[in-house]
Amino acid sequence: MKDNQSLNHTTWECKYHVIWIPKCRRKAIYEQLRQYLGSTFRDLATQRESKVLEGHLRSDHVHMLISIPPKYAVAQVIGFIKGESAIHIARNFMGHRKNFTGQHFWARGYYVSTVGQNETTIREYIKRQEQEDRRLDQLSMLEE
Repeated sequence: MKDNQSLNHTTWECKYHVIWIPKCRRKAIYEQLRQYLGSTFRDLATQRESKVLEGHLRSDHVHMLISIPPKYAVAQVIGFIKGESAIHIARNFMGHRKNFTGQHFWARGYYVSTVGQNETTIREYIKRQEQEDRRLDQLSMLEE
């Protein structure tokens, strides 16, 4: 009950594990973009009264543990985050200023599951993704 939040007439605890990929699963989320997207996702989630509790950006996918109030549909919040972040990427990293028609950074779908009592397990899984990144970086440095 410690994580419960409330609106005017509702007490809630709605957490979701969400994963999505860049278009064609290209390895497009590099170090500079990775640092930028972390804060961007948090800011965009806040605009929908949501909160990114845990997250990790791999080179070819995004893991996120997010708390979304029940007055918003998960699809609405994730669609907003993906759409707005794609516009930010186009503006800041691809040099586009307008006319985003046909510009796609993220693939259309995503995976989502409710967290329920497995929150600690999912948090640990997302943190292990970061450790795996470090391990792979070390292996690639040894091969060079």
